[in-house]
Amino acid sequence: MTDHQDISGRTVLLAGATSAAGLAATRTLRSAGAQVIATGRSTERLQELADAGAQIEVADATSLAEMTDLAARIGRVDAVVPLVGGWRGGGGLAGQSDEDFAALLPALEAVRATSRAFDAALQASDAGRFAIVSSTAVARPLAGGANYAAIKAASEAWARAVAQGFAKAARESGEPLRAASVVYRAKSLDPQSLASRIRALWDMDAADLNDRVIDLA
Repeated sequence: MTDHQDISGRTVLLAGATSAAGLAATRTLRSAGAQVIATGRSTERLQELADAGAQIEVADATSLAEMTDLAARIGRVDAVVPLVGGWRGGGGLAGQSDEDFAALLPALEAVRATSRAFDAALQASDAGRFAIVSSTAVARPLAGGANYAAIKAASEAWARAVAQGFAKAARESGEPLRAASVVYRAKSLDPQSLASRIRALWDMDAADLNDRVIDLA
């Protein structure tokens, strides 16, 4: 069995958590003693997460204003994981419609909004973590999934920019790097595999984890 760092007392924000991945992560983190704050746009859809032990907050993960307000209300946070996702594709390059692109765009918007709103809080933590879920499609984009791959590639670029921001802030302050931004890539997302990876975010030092792209396979 893997020896994990103790995360009891850590606060983890799962943004856009009303999915199988959000529920699996909530159960795994709660069983390890972490506090979970789960957001979604519907109280009804958040209820299963509340039953699993999460503090639920009705807030739109794609909205910078709502995420900033949430950050001000909850204060300390040790990890932020935007889980807004979805898939649309097919039809070759000609089938990559504007409507499908617009439907996929919230995944990128959530990465941007959550990272900006919680940047200060993650850097104030003694071990802040920001993690996104991407796809192996970034490494091998196909014509029929060009919209999807483009959104994931942009999300990865943003998460890596977050990593550079963490490193730059630590360097300029003369302090050790304590915050890390990581990208998880999956071909076909297994909720429990992702949950285990989120739980393990503190098993590596920030300096070793920051700016890493990790294959969930």
